[in-house]
Amino acid sequence: MLLAFAWGLNWVAAAIALHEVSPWSLRVAGSGIGAAILFAAAFVTGHDLKVPRGQYVHIMVAGLLNVTGFQVFSGFAQLSGATTRAIIITYSMPIWTTVLSRLFLGERLDAIRAAAFGLCIVGLAILVWPLFAGGFPSFVFYSLACALSWAVATVYIKWAKVTVEPLANAAWQLLFGFVFITAGSFLYEGYPHLWPLRNETIEAILFVGLIGVGLAHFLWWSIVWRMPAITASIGSLLVPVIGVSASAFMLGEHLTVPDIIGFAMIFAAAASVLLRPDVQHAEMPE
Repeated sequence: MLLAFAWGLNWVAAAIALHEVSPWSLRVAGSGIGAAILFAAAFVTGHDLKVPRGQYVHIMVAGLLNVTGFQVFSGFAQLSGATTRAIIITYSMPIWTTVLSRLFLGERLDAIRAAAFGLCIVGLAILVWPLFAGGFPSFVFYSLACALSWAVATVYIKWAKVTVEPLANAAWQLLFGFVFITAGSFLYEGYPHLWPLRNETIEAILFVGLIGVGLAHFLWWSIVWRMPAITASIGSLLVPVIGVSASAFMLGEHLTVPDIIGFAMIFAAAASVLLRPDVQHAEMPE
């Protein structure tokens, strides 16, 4: 429950911060604070941070996709569209992971997974089709890119057979992601603009870094490490529910009928994939 609220409210905090800072600046601060928290947590809890020879490159690639891609694309998605819709489309990522696993890992696409993929596609179509009347909304591209970057990173880590402890894996991915985000920030907009800021913005950035990135990633890997996959999956499925509900309530966003139907179908698709006791999930569905 704590994880669900940490990641769900993280979307709201990011939306508040984006009123004053750019996605690049927000993610530099958030990923930097989060990486520091995760390394500190790994050290305090005695987790081994050693990376076997030859696996740094794989973790770096995953960090580029899993952290840099996900965080930057989600920031631009929220900046260019409603946070509720960005969350709904982004949470199609378990479905894309399933499809990519079939293509690149040879995992079987059984009837349940095939039905989930169909539900996801129909849900996305119902959600975005009314929006195409005025052209192709940029937030749809950013949200889909967000979901796909996470899915590709998940499949890549499985393909590369990375053997690093989960918490250490997450910590190193956040560190590499922070480096890539910082480099991107200097490349596209110069140094991060994080001062002066309103108190509300500072509080939102601190929430993103301390709770939405640092604490939440530590909680997720602790759950995956200690609890059955089904328990972890149920907790992860609560994130979009809380994120969408909190965004509608706290940000004053109104869900349309297509939004609700699309969300219900994508949520059902993700649930049918994740809530399977015979499958071990190592994804981090933020």
